Amino acid sequence: MTDSATSLNKDTLHRPVLLFAVIGILLLIVIMVDLITGTVKIPVVKVFAILGGADQNNEIWQTILFDFRIPKTIAAILAGSALSISGLQMQTLFRNPLAGPDVLGVSSGASLGVALIVMGFGDILLAEHLSALGSWVQIVAAWIGAGFVLMLIMAVSLRVRDIMTILILGILFGSAASALVSIMQYFSPQSMLKAFVIWSMGNLGNLTGMQLRVLSVSIACGFLLTFATLKVMNAVLLGDNYSRSMGVNIKVVRLLIFLSTSILSGSITAFCGPVAFVGIAVPHLARLIFRTANHYVLVPASILLGSLLMLVADILSQLPGSGMILPINSVTAMLGIPIVIWVIIYNRRFASVN
Repeated sequence: MTDSATSLNKDTLHRPVLLFAVIGILLLIVIMVDLITGTVKIPVVKVFAILGGADQNNEIWQTILFDFRIPKTIAAILAGSALSISGLQMQTLFRNPLAGPDVLGVSSGASLGVALIVMGFGDILLAEHLSALGSWVQIVAAWIGAGFVLMLIMAVSLRVRDIMTILILGILFGSAASALVSIMQYFSPQSMLKAFVIWSMGNLGNLTGMQLRVLSVSIACGFLLTFATLKVMNAVLLGDNYSRSMGVNIKVVRLLIFLSTSILSGSITAFCGPVAFVGIAVPHLARLIFRTANHYVLVPASILLGSLLMLVADILSQLPGSGMILPINSVTAMLGIPIVIWVIIYNRRFASVN
């Protein structure tokens, strides 16, 4: 009996380690494919040579790799991991499998913040102050917009206990934010409108070096807040009463999760556009693959799987050999929607069998 229990514990420990190793290897492979893929064909050997510093002759290829493809790959990793953690936190906090930054209107709130900067105060801020303040104006506006929607949802959740009602209200708040954005689009000058529409389609390749540094710092801060709540997220998943019995300060935990989600989702929305379905799909994928609800496993799993999914979306968006680039938002929707449908069907089959 003891030997079988020991064997079971070893299998339980070895399985996540093996899965993390496999996903890590796949992630490295997809990163290399993403660096190789593009409108300009660069041989694989040359890519390795340039990255290793062995080939300094072709300045054009060096510029393409270091100024365009590597920043785009880093942006994809940051976007995928940040949105996945945002979705995981929302699903844990609201104990709702359909919760996510785009479904609950968080991304719409962040879009409203960006719209106020680009279209509302574009003539003033972009001309005089934005160049001085850098990218922080846009990203802070996205944080405030995302945080505002989250606070509305949280205020409602204190009075309304029904999970589906909270979800519907979150969708309504997101729709209201999108309606305000539409009104601003209607009255905006053509130049501002075009810039915002292109931004709303999602793009990983337009980030400057400064913007990428700002985004990296912001995502790092959001992750720090996530790791600060990691110990209590398993208790939160079991309900407020259980959390209080374990000595968890629910208000502080909710505030930290809201701050983390606002920073992570708002930062990505500010620079990459409102990327949809990654936040809701990846946490389900992580639970399905690792077969656990333990956040010590789900958080790193979501980071790796989110990065992997976003890199695959970036590769598909480039339409290799065509010279065209699809909006990243469209590609993530095509990848994320089937995953969500598959997870829902799988869970229902599993529940019916049990």
